[in-house]
Amino acid sequence: MIRKGDTVIVKAGREKTKTGKVLGVIENGKRVLIEKLNIVKKNSKPTQASPQGGIIEKEAPIAYSNVMLFCSTCNKGVRTGTKMVKDKKVRYCKKCEKNI
Repeated sequence: MIRKGDTVIVKAGREKTKTGKVLGVIENGKRVLIEKLNIVKKNSKPTQASPQGGIIEKEAPIAYSNVMLFCSTCNKGVRTGTKMVKDKKVRYCKKCEKNI
């Protein structure tokens, strides 16, 4: 389960092998926005807020299946599990058994 604020690594697509922080999860967890990755250019019309309009660069969502949670101790994308620690559910790395 990937949440806002997690560090992830992209496993497929044009941004493959890059890591970044998750800005948000969109559409019931099917897509994620990652900081400074998958940048697209968008044309915007002039409005009262931005009277000039122009070309804006912004992050586009990436499919959830193309990213993995990044473990800093393993230094790669890992699968995760959940376990109970002091009546709290905690995510952990399945390779090194450390809490994420």
